[in-house]
Amino acid sequence: MMGRALLIVGALATLGLAATGVLGYLVPWPPAAEAGGAVSDEMSTHILIGLGTCLLLLFSHCWILIYLLGTGRAVRQAVRERGLETALAGRTRRSRMAFYVLVVLAMGLSLAVFIVGASLTTGSVPGWVHGVLFYAALAVQLPTLAIERRVLDANEGLMAEVDRQLEALPAA
Repeated sequence: MMGRALLIVGALATLGLAATGVLGYLVPWPPAAEAGGAVSDEMSTHILIGLGTCLLLLFSHCWILIYLLGTGRAVRQAVRERGLETALAGRTRRSRMAFYVLVVLAMGLSLAVFIVGASLTTGSVPGWVHGVLFYAALAVQLPTLAIERRVLDANEGLMAEVDRQLEALPAA
C-alpha cells in the first residue's frame, strides 16, 4: 500500500512538471527581473509551482528508494533469521542497480530544471538550457514512473511470498 501511495504522488508530481512547463511557456519573455524590473505574477506562479513539483518528485523518488531498501533488508533478515528460501534474498537485488541509476537521474534532472530556472530569471543562463533540461526531465520521468511501478509490483509479490512462507513455519 505504501509503494502505491508513493507512486501516486510521483504520478501527480509528473503531471505537475508538465503543467509547470506549460505555465513556463505562457510567461512573458524576457522575465521582468532580467529587464530590470520585478518578477511578474506569472513568473512567480511558475516558480512556486515548479518548486512544489520539484519537491514532490524528490519526495516520491527518495521514499520509493528508501521503501525498497527497507523491504529488501527485511526480506534478507527474515531469510537469515527464520530460515526462509535463500532465493528470496536474491530477488531483492535483481536488476535494481539500473533502476537506482534511473531514479537518481530523474531526481537530478528535476533539480537541475529548477536550479537553472532560478538562474534564468537573473539572465545568467540562456532560456534554451532551461527548456532542454525540462524536456529531458520529463522524458526521463515517464519511464522512471513505469519502472517504479514494475519494481514496486515485484516487491509487493516478494513481500507476499515472504509472508506466506513465514505463516507456513511452525509456531516457535
